[in-house]
Amino acid sequence: MTFQRIDWIIISASIVISFLPAIFFWRRASQNTTEFFTSGRAAPWWLVGISMVATTFSTDTPNLVTNMVREKGVAENWAWWSFLLTGMMTVFFYARMWRRSHVLTDLEFYEIRYSGKAATALRGFRAIYLGLFFNCFIMATVNLAAAKIGNIVLGWPTWQTLLVCSVMTIFFASVSGLWGVLVTDSLQFAITMTGAFAVTYFALQQPEIGGLSGLFAKVPASSLRMLPDFGNWGAALTVFVIPITIQWWSVWYPGAEPGGGSYIAQRMLASKTEKDAVIGTLLFNVMHYALRPWPWILTALASTIIYPELSDIGKTFPYVDPSLIGHDMAYPAMMKFLPAGFLGLVVAGTLAAYRSTIETHLNWGTSYLVHDFYRRFLVKDGHEKHYVFAGRLTTAALMVCAVGVSYALGTAKAAFELILSVGAGTGLLYLLRWFWWRVNAWSEIAAMIGSFVVALGFFIARRMGYDISATTSLLLTVASTTVIWVSVTLMTAPTEHATLLRFYKLVRPTGPGWKHVAAEAGVGSSPDGLPQSLLGWVLGCSFVYSALFGVGSFLYGHMPQFFAALVVFTASGYGVYRVLQGFWTEGAEAN
Repeated sequence: MTFQRIDWIIISASIVISFLPAIFFWRRASQNTTEFFTSGRAAPWWLVGISMVATTFSTDTPNLVTNMVREKGVAENWAWWSFLLTGMMTVFFYARMWRRSHVLTDLEFYEIRYSGKAATALRGFRAIYLGLFFNCFIMATVNLAAAKIGNIVLGWPTWQTLLVCSVMTIFFASVSGLWGVLVTDSLQFAITMTGAFAVTYFALQQPEIGGLSGLFAKVPASSLRMLPDFGNWGAALTVFVIPITIQWWSVWYPGAEPGGGSYIAQRMLASKTEKDAVIGTLLFNVMHYALRPWPWILTALASTIIYPELSDIGKTFPYVDPSLIGHDMAYPAMMKFLPAGFLGLVVAGTLAAYRSTIETHLNWGTSYLVHDFYRRFLVKDGHEKHYVFAGRLTTAALMVCAVGVSYALGTAKAAFELILSVGAGTGLLYLLRWFWWRVNAWSEIAAMIGSFVVALGFFIARRMGYDISATTSLLLTVASTTVIWVSVTLMTAPTEHATLLRFYKLVRPTGPGWKHVAAEAGVGSSPDGLPQSLLGWVLGCSFVYSALFGVGSFLYGHMPQFFAALVVFTASGYGVYRVLQGFWTEGAEAN
């Protein structure tokens, strides 16, 4: 693709502007680990929400959506649309409890909720497992997408793209701390979304497409469905039924963890108040599921006309590395239609999307490795500035490891499916550990090992030639992992009573699962209520799904469905507002 001077000016200006927060917050981030990892617990709700959505909008996200739409149509997006159910559960059931816990990382939770050496070992192991190995794998998927975009847009080989991107992100993430990441996320998200709309607009203007009407006339109706064809039960089961009934609560996936976790928990812990944590997480879910998908979907549909076969991408871009070509590469291939100025804007937005995600993962992973492993087990009495310095060194090391893993991956969709399989079956535990006192550290250890071993078994079986579908492996992994951790829970000793009392007094979870502990704690009733939370969850899901489908219906020209969605959107939005008002009233009375 040909870049003009205006393109390079826009890209350069975007980079310079995004580095200003790093310089501004450098001194503050250097004070202590609370500032470096949780922004001093002073982030407002809007910054929390925008940062969450900016982090989940990475270079691999539009590529992943394009991969899904090209292979199985719009309805394939239920593989991630279904996670709205757990996202809204985090808003209405868990955000307040996370903020009340006052932990620095979600792994610190283990030693306030559980007791004994098992809790300590669990915290240390997951710090390495998630902070290093799993985190590097996630960052590698983002690096892979960046390498594909760099190869097709700039003609750069993989090593050059990763070198340039790594140097920028290491400098920023190590200098700015979470405050700089949060503020920069808000700037980068605006650039990124503008770029996404620009790609869609110019794609639709191509003569081969002929605008929205031409697109919908040329794309098969089966690909446009927002819901699968239930006449084909096998496809509907895989695309919709399993995600909406089982996958959303049973699978651990970064950014959509049942009960909240990883960088979502980090943002909630960084919030000024419980109210900021709740509203910020709600804003994230609205923007993540209702605002972002349609520009990507329309671009993906247009790509099926411009590049009906993968070989068409190779013919159009003969300099592209053949090993990188997949359906996910069709998204950056659509950038060829961007005029001067807009090409620079989109590249700047793509770089912003990459950096917002990588910088968050670097800060989050470093918080695990430094706070939950290095500080907890190796150097317990160091000065705060010592731990900040250790965090900066760890940030650089993490990025180097992630770059190495990038060379082992294939496509965005394959990486997405692998992550889902490894985390299958653990989700129910993460939901119940807040509401059932009997869950203990051994429950989590059993769930983690069971899920990994079963998923590894299916992986090996496929390599040996056995034809095992993703649906079959997911269901069997969820079932077996659930049986394993529930059995271990009932066979092992419960958490020490004194630990349960301290946890209840600090977090004050609600529900019958803590009844006997609550009676002994003597701190009054919980500020939360299960009926209110359940109503908020239902209304919140209805609010976002009606927005998602209302926009889709409007674009498709299905006006009766659009007005029906508008009515649901308005009514459920008002209901969410009333539920949130009730939260603060009930909380004030309980306190």
